[in-house]
Amino acid sequence: MNFIRNTIAVLVGLGIAGLIITLGIRAFPQWITFEAFAPFEHWQRFLYSMKGDSAFFGFLLFISGLGSTIGGVATALIVKYAKVAYAILIGFIMLFIAMLDVIIFPYHPTFYKISIFLTFFPFSWIGGKIVEVIYERNKKKRIAEKMNKK
Repeated sequence: MNFIRNTIAVLVGLGIAGLIITLGIRAFPQWITFEAFAPFEHWQRFLYSMKGDSAFFGFLLFISGLGSTIGGVATALIVKYAKVAYAILIGFIMLFIAMLDVIIFPYHPTFYKISIFLTFFPFSWIGGKIVEVIYERNKKKRIAEKMNKK
């Protein structure tokens, strides 16, 4: 049962991260060069149109970090044990996808290629730590309440 729960948690975390990236890209109308909701269906043409726009790739790093954090939080909330590890798994999978993106499509600037390694793991780790800290505080609070009742 934990395997199914953990698998669902990872899929939910990745879905949330992908949704946040999509909404982030759609936030600026000048970047919308596609007709579908998500830019991923026409990613090559979309990246080619953004080829010289460093601001877009900087924002893409930011929104990817935000997506990793929130996806890590969602995953850590769903799994029962090893919350930070599963949040970091979200960062690893997103890093793998970003590396494939950089390898397959040659339109990324150099700073983006380097920065993806510094973005996904730390931000997803932060998401897992947020949940872990909240759970630890609640645990200490419950223990203190039990001690005060005695």
